Amino acid sequence: MATPLKRVRGLGAAHRGTDTFWRQRVTALANIPLTIFLILAIVSHIGSSYDDVRAYLAHPIVALVMLALIVSAAIHLRIGLKEIIEDYVHGEGLKVVAIVLATFFAYGVALAALFAIVKISLGA
Repeated sequence: MATPLKRVRGLGAAHRGTDTFWRQRVTALANIPLTIFLILAIVSHIGSSYDDVRAYLAHPIVALVMLALIVSAAIHLRIGLKEIIEDYVHGEGLKVVAIVLATFFAYGVALAALFAIVKISLGA
């Protein structure tokens, strides 16, 4: 039974309300300047040597921005994949397996990318 207060708070059957909706919108908004930074970094280093690109990525500010992009993109990816699976996969067992695999995929990509950036930024 839904009380008027429950409807005002926006809590649905999952009791989470619009939390996922807002997280996806916030990460999408964060991804805009971060992706522009990535594109500019790539374009400005076309034709550069490996050592030049590695030195650029080793700069602390650049490394932090790249780490922020990886985290934000991975969260956005996980939310998007989960929403797609929930909308288009109809079997409950298959849905749960697909969501778990999508979650592992998103976190795996993020961990690999984070590891690479940290390794490059520390000069290894």
